[in-house]
Amino acid sequence: MTQAKEWGKSPPGREDLVLLEGPARRGSEFLRALSLFLEFIHGFRKLHFVGPCVTVFGSARFHEDHAYYQLAREMGGRIARLGFTVMTGGGPGIMEAANRGAREAGGRSVGCNIVLPVEQQPNPYLDRFVTFKHFFVRKVMLVKYSYAFVVLPGGFGTLDEIFETATLIQTGKIKNFPLVLMGVEYWRDLRELLERMVVEGTIDAKDLERIVFTDSPEHAIEVIETQAAKAFGLKPRARKPRWYLGER
Repeated sequence: MTQAKEWGKSPPGREDLVLLEGPARRGSEFLRALSLFLEFIHGFRKLHFVGPCVTVFGSARFHEDHAYYQLAREMGGRIARLGFTVMTGGGPGIMEAANRGAREAGGRSVGCNIVLPVEQQPNPYLDRFVTFKHFFVRKVMLVKYSYAFVVLPGGFGTLDEIFETATLIQTGKIKNFPLVLMGVEYWRDLRELLERMVVEGTIDAKDLERIVFTDSPEHAIEVIETQAAKAFGLKPRARKPRWYLGER
């Protein structure tokens, strides 16, 4: 079985099992909370100087010869040339492709990796990566430093990232950053579901308008440039040698 097929399929780490198994002694809960705090601090310190970023989400299961891999690779390069750091979950598939495109374009490429019992290695196209024990800490980092989000086809994890990001934007927990879904045919049923939500009144029309569906890299970059770079006054950063990001 290839790495891409194995990614995310191994049993959860012991830390998650203990955290989510129910009440524990108060001393143990305090130590666990302290451990989580330290994990957040570790992430903040490692990623403090990498931004502004665009985060790319998508499946770990697509190989180099797949059209979605190549699309993510192209987007990684275009995002880097726009002056953003490309941030991903640090794994294979779409994540690797986006990081690879950024590196090939001479831009910055970072990853937020997750500890799994078997598949722990980040992809080889990262200038800097941070490894986390808990998925929710990792997701905070993937959102915290980004001014736009590009989503290619993926599974449960990708859907989780789409809806968490959309919810944060909807509720004003983060600003109205662009959320671009690429792979229009793949997301067709999701789009129809969202349109049904508007009809039923469970979301507003403006909530759907915040999500851009496109297969065009040019359109995606135009959205990022207009709704992120110009809207928030971001200026492209001069390219730096790869050692700029420091020790991993």
